[in-house]
Amino acid sequence: MRYVFKNCTLLDGTKDMKPQPNTDVAVENGRITEIGEIATSSNDEVINLNGKYLMPGLINLHVHLPAGGKPQNKPMNTTKLTKFALSSSVSKALVLKMCHAYAMQGLMSGVTTVRVVGGLDDLDTKLRDKINAGKLDGPRMFVSNYAIGVHHGHMVGSVTHPAASVEEAVKMVDELKSQNVDLIKLMITGGVMDAKVKGEPGKLMMQADMIKACCDEAHKLGLKVAAHVQSPEGVRCAVENGVDSIEHGSTLTQKEIDTFKKYNAVLVCTLSPAMPMAKFKRETLGISEAVQYNSNIVFNNMIIGTKTALENGITVGLGTDTGCPYTTHYNMWRELHYFERNVGVSPEYALYTATLNNAQILGIADETGSIEVGKCADMLISNDNPLDDFRALSEPYMVVCRGKIFKEPKIKKYPKCDEELDKFYDC
Repeated sequence: MRYVFKNCTLLDGTKDMKPQPNTDVAVENGRITEIGEIATSSNDEVINLNGKYLMPGLINLHVHLPAGGKPQNKPMNTTKLTKFALSSSVSKALVLKMCHAYAMQGLMSGVTTVRVVGGLDDLDTKLRDKINAGKLDGPRMFVSNYAIGVHHGHMVGSVTHPAASVEEAVKMVDELKSQNVDLIKLMITGGVMDAKVKGEPGKLMMQADMIKACCDEAHKLGLKVAAHVQSPEGVRCAVENGVDSIEHGSTLTQKEIDTFKKYNAVLVCTLSPAMPMAKFKRETLGISEAVQYNSNIVFNNMIIGTKTALENGITVGLGTDTGCPYTTHYNMWRELHYFERNVGVSPEYALYTATLNNAQILGIADETGSIEVGKCADMLISNDNPLDDFRALSEPYMVVCRGKIFKEPKIKKYPKCDEELDKFYDC
């Protein structure tokens, strides 16, 4: 059956997109087959959108599926929770089911593709494969399984496995390849929660020889490397030694700019988790003064670094780092808003970044990321114009993923989370 979405206002996902009213989009066998004024037949299923806004599905380049960002008033003991989650086949099955629920939470909010950069053992590839085989609904997934780090490094004990030597780290790359991952994730610097004193977020943890060895092995195996980095030193060390994408980032000097350009690396901006850690009352999150102080450093430096990257022609993508406190799988639209408001891009550029640009970073721009004939039918439909206010995407009218239509998608939300985030909407 051919589906014809009649009378939409099209936002095609390209960099200079303009609303195209009174446009029809035809979909057949999961592909976009025609765009424009389309004559329909009795064999078509016609969906009259009455001017609603049709755009590409969003692409989230940075998520962690074992957590959903549900409000907590104190940091969780992730090591203890992980140990329990992986303790038996029954608990693993339950965690896989939970990860799928979170993936669906994102899909129902209009995120049709996710890049999962740090999970529990090999559960992410297992979920991806079930979705690809049609056994489960879900977004398109690119996954790294667990991240590679060092002892006492970022997220060790949960989504990170520590390597004691260069040789051990390289063996992990090989093991991940055997699990059929799509990319490798390294934890190169510390994070906000790792720092024990003020002014120490993003301390370099993984040294250059290990970074280079992992990147060399990954590239030999045809895999790109993403890395958690939150300091200028970490950025430079990561890119100089082969990392393809810097996740989060920091301020950039001319040295880092030149390094990015030399190696054609990209920056993935993730403002969503940094904002609440920096702006909320500490009691809301149960964090220390040092953690909040460091969160402000990371938040502000990420904004400065992203601005510098764009000014110097460095490719910037968007992700939410979902799983962090108050950072949910259904709030990708907030990342677009933070990007527009804090980095100073236009709403058109923010939407382009979260769609076609992110697809280009993933190497799938021929498949998805824009509304074009021949591409996969990954679409998000909203009642109002998101270019006027990204809150229009908070309650999608309809979502289409690889041609499957989800009408009136239901999203399980956390009222306290959105209530607190809304207080800082203009921050």
